[in-house]
Amino acid sequence: MADEGEFLLEPAKDLRVGRYVLIEGVPCRVLEIETSSPGKHGAAKMRITAMGIFDGGKKTILASAHADVQVPVIKKRKGSVVSFSETSVQVMDSETYETYDLPIPDDFKGKLEAGKEVEIMETMGRKALSRVY
Repeated sequence: MADEGEFLLEPAKDLRVGRYVLIEGVPCRVLEIETSSPGKHGAAKMRITAMGIFDGGKKTILASAHADVQVPVIKKRKGSVVSFSETSVQVMDSETYETYDLPIPDDFKGKLEAGKEVEIMETMGRKALSRVY
């Protein structure tokens, strides 16, 4: 099994919208995939558009459909909201009881309450809030 901060190699043709890929060392969620048909002298090309998990930046990569792309190993954990402010939330991991502060993504503003259960995504040594239950 891969450790924290590692990635796997996977053929670009196996990527799907909603999955994850590393672009320029940044873990991203795939938003769109455009595939061109193979030409006379080459394989099909893919344009993969994705959004950074942690920074929200839009990134694009061009690759041959048979080329390997880096896919980050992502761990998902459950936690409970201890407290929150306008910009950050303090979460306690349900398994390790470790607490840490995370920025609140715009999607979750107004949905957090103390004691509410959340899902935390961890990859490349960083954590982000990914779901509120």
